[in-house]
Amino acid sequence: MVFSLGGLLIVVAEVANAQGSFYQGKTITVIAGTEPGGTLDMRIKSLTHFIRKYIPGEPTIVTEYMPGAGGRKAANYIYRVARPDGLTIASPVGGFLMLAVLKEPGVEYDISKFIYLGAPDGVAHYVFHSRKEAGLSSVEKLRAAKGVRIGAQAVGHTIYIVGRLFAYIFALKEPKFVTGYSGPEIDLALQRGEVDARPNLADTLLRRTPEFVEKGLMDFHSILEAPLGKKHPHFSYLPEISTFARSERTKGVLEMFRASRTIGGPYILPPGTPKDRAD
Repeated sequence: MVFSLGGLLIVVAEVANAQGSFYQGKTITVIAGTEPGGTLDMRIKSLTHFIRKYIPGEPTIVTEYMPGAGGRKAANYIYRVARPDGLTIASPVGGFLMLAVLKEPGVEYDISKFIYLGAPDGVAHYVFHSRKEAGLSSVEKLRAAKGVRIGAQAVGHTIYIVGRLFAYIFALKEPKFVTGYSGPEIDLALQRGEVDARPNLADTLLRRTPEFVEKGLMDFHSILEAPLGKKHPHFSYLPEISTFARSERTKGVLEMFRASRTIGGPYILPPGTPKDRAD
């Protein structure tokens, strides 16, 4: 037993030394499937700020932004272009998994072949809100209005998908989705009157635009909890989106989204990356 334990320690030490030799003086690039300044960018920066010291050899870590197509652009790159040498990691927006499951156009990757390193965010709360000046102070008024303009990033982005879910379950009349913004730009578009409403992560809303709550600039209508029943301390008073679901099929669509969202926003490596570098 003593011999086996000693042998194991020697193997572990050899692996750590090998990894340290490889990563020493190297640069790891994190491909972010988003624009600078958004929620995903903040999460990546928070993680890479301290994770460097836990990687043998303490390599430099830099971020390369690759927004577009709801995470498909970043996922396609890591699958088809990036070298599987352990020096390129991707953090596409979480929607890239659902898009693959739904066989959406533009998916050029097989999610079963990625190497998954983990995800830091398995809980999410999306709040649907509209600007006060729009006069849409209740779900009933949202339903009565025609052509409510909903801001989002790219088609397929998680915020876009969530906006679609709210619009569908609220039964909005001919909603118009205005895309092409970054996350912070949607907030500005709301204030400028370019869009009428948007969904956003509750924590992002409170961190980035606390005045929306503190100054009463927005009307808050509903929240999407993932997982269901996990209340947000600030928005626990809002009705959960499932209370507006009109059929079992609609509830099933919501549950499918929740299941994909509780996976979080995983960090992935290209297929074929050596196991010792992934570990």
